[in-house]
Order: sequence, then C-alpha cells, then structure tokens
Amino acid sequence: MKKTATRYPSYDVTDEQSAWDEHTRSIVLSRLHTSGSHRFLTEVETGTLRACCCQLLDEHRPEIIQFVLDHIDHKLCGGQESERKPGVPPQAELVRRGLRALDAACQAMYTNRYFHLDDDRKKQLLSDISIGESVPYEPWEGVPQAVFFQKLLTLAVEGCYSHPKVWSEIGYGGPAYPRGYVRMKQLDPWEAREEDRRGNT
Repeated sequence: MKKTATRYPSYDVTDEQSAWDEHTRSIVLSRLHTSGSHRFLTEVETGTLRACCCQLLDEHRPEIIQFVLDHIDHKLCGGQESERKPGVPPQAELVRRGLRALDAACQAMYTNRYFHLDDDRKKQLLSDISIGESVPYEPWEGVPQAVFFQKLLTLAVEGCYSHPKVWSEIGYGGPAYPRGYVRMKQLDPWEAREEDRRGNT
C-alpha cells in the first residue's frame, strides 16, 4: 500500500473541533465511523464499486474507501440530484445498471468479476468506459458508458474529499462556521502550514 504524500503531516483538522458548533461537529466526526451496511447497494455491487473507487481515486485505505461507499449509497438512496441531462436515467438507476453491465462485461470477457481482475485490466476497462468504448457492447445496451463513468467519478471524489483525514492531508481547515476566516492574504493561526520532511514549518 502506497504511503499518502502530504505537506501537512502534523496537521489534524479534528484538533479544531472545539471551534465548531455541535451540529457541525457531529456531522464531521460521524465521517470517521463507517457502518459498512448499505440500503441501496447489493453485496456484488458494493464489491464492484469498491474496486472502481480504488482505481478512480488511487486510494486503497479501507477507512477512506468504506466512507466513500457509504456516501455513495446514501446519495443513491436519497433520490435527489442537482441536475440531469434529458434522456439520462436517474443516478440510482444509472449507477445500478452501469455496475451490472460492468460485471456482465467482465464475466463475458474474463469469466470473472471486475473486483477479481488485476489492476491493469481494471484501469483499462474504466478508461474504455470513460470514452464509451467498453466491449462487449451487449451488456451496455441502454447504459451511456461515459455518463456512467462521470457519475461514478463525481460521487467518488465528492465522498473522498469530505473525509476529515483527507482534509488534514490537503491542509483544509474544515468548516468555517461559526468561527469564520479572518485573514484574507495570510493564514489564520489555526490553519495548516506546510512542513518540510523534517516536520518544520
């Protein structure tokens, strides 16, 4: 497993939780405790989605990926979308049909499920899907491959970058409410500062 590179190795955004209101604190800290139980995704869909997210995010830490899966499951159960182009299925239907098409395509080509393939094949399949060229075409009938890929990527990135551990790694200071940011052209005292390899700022 690769070591995550960060310019803020000593920073932990949760150290600032005393500055958040109770509602904000409960939401952020809940993201550190994943359930692993899903209301929408089936066991096979979860396995396929997990493997996809690991490739899309180049991320393999179980706690991060599990949170991403929980986040996506919650979004798919909610039924709310910010926007959707004409002719594109609702996101829950799109993701389900896409995951099933991917599984069927893998079994047709490799007699194996997506999550059992090696990384090179996983990456190539996602690359093909991103441009709508995954074969065989039969499992993908009625599923817009590129749209499915973009939806998966959007949901995965959205989930990943709302996890407190990832916030700490990129130096994000967390919720501004109710404390707010004071300085415009320099860091506030509580914000992350870049460190060198020796841990010096």
